[in-house]
Amino acid sequence: MSLQLWTHCRAATMVPDAPCDYGLVEDAALVVAGDTLAWGGLRAELPPDLLARCTVQHDAGGALITPGLIDCHTHLVYGGDRAHEFELRLNGASYEDIARAGGGIASTVQATRAASAQELQAGSARRLQQLVGEGVTTLEIKSGYGLALDHERKCLQVARALGQTHAVDVRTTFLGAHAVPPEYAGRTDDYVDSVLQMLPILHAEGLVDAVDGFCERIAFSAAQIERVFALAQALGLPVKLHAEQLSDSGGAQLAARFHALSCDHLEWLSVEGAQAMAEAGTVAVLLPGAFYFLRETRLPPIALLREHGVPMALSTDSNPGSSPCTSLLLMLNMACTLFRLTPEEALAGVTRNAAAALGLADRGVLATGKRADFVLWDVQRPAELAYALGANPRLKTIFKGQVV
Repeated sequence: MSLQLWTHCRAATMVPDAPCDYGLVEDAALVVAGDTLAWGGLRAELPPDLLARCTVQHDAGGALITPGLIDCHTHLVYGGDRAHEFELRLNGASYEDIARAGGGIASTVQATRAASAQELQAGSARRLQQLVGEGVTTLEIKSGYGLALDHERKCLQVARALGQTHAVDVRTTFLGAHAVPPEYAGRTDDYVDSVLQMLPILHAEGLVDAVDGFCERIAFSAAQIERVFALAQALGLPVKLHAEQLSDSGGAQLAARFHALSCDHLEWLSVEGAQAMAEAGTVAVLLPGAFYFLRETRLPPIALLREHGVPMALSTDSNPGSSPCTSLLLMLNMACTLFRLTPEEALAGVTRNAAAALGLADRGVLATGKRADFVLWDVQRPAELAYALGANPRLKTIFKGQVV
């Protein structure tokens, strides 16, 4: 196998517990074999025999290199938009008011059900291309806007197809327990029964990588979500949870009992929830876009997460109702300015911790044996990625060892 050599660069390896910030290696070299990093480190320490096998050499032009970015929580496949609800909120309506009046997720369900697979593919591809253009090489796409077997299948099939037509790895998550569809109004337990029927079918069709739920007073109780998680566990599927966004429902503790990959939102996370997440190795996924867009005032307990050593990931939460955002770089800035994360914590949140939130141990850092997903940036220091609002200093992306 021919090897590729990348030199004239600085590498923010994001390796944990590195002796310097960001795991930064000045005057670095990276050796790529196929879709894998065969070696990385100081250029002066590159073994001569490995150098001799490098048949393709790339001059990075002094760029900073980071791992490929990972957007670990998106609802990218949907129909329509909810700009009208944005206007309603600005005139005083709350997110819960709109949801209880038949808007919110229900309105997106109606538009998504009405859209063809081709229409969903075209709209989602536009959003995906914006993320890829900022250096995203892996992302999760949730279902949850179909809420019936045929429509959930349609959304998951579109998500799978996006990963086949773009230079990005798409992970699919079944979020049937997202909201109660209109035909099940007042019959939430009956709808949970329907979710339990959908999941094995979609899993057998190869459309599900993980299972999620929305545990909240406007969605599903902890007992209802537990039924979904028990089935997911029986099928060998990992779980995630929208938890403690609007209230403390004990969702974090529930998710931790099932060794969830992540709990997401977490503005109302309790001490007990943080302790449970830490013991289970569950990642906290913070969503500053939704916090900003909904004009929330209760911050997620960052100090509590730090105290208990809970890894923090970041994501766009790209969706039409609470975070119509397709810029992961903007989330870096928002996490620093709104949540007071350090720039290093923010970058870890879209690399190694985001990988952990998806259960992917083969990426998120620049290290031997990891996947060769990385990005070249026209910046001097890693903190600049979180600094400039609206900037996109990406020079090029390498996905599975190949220049995109």
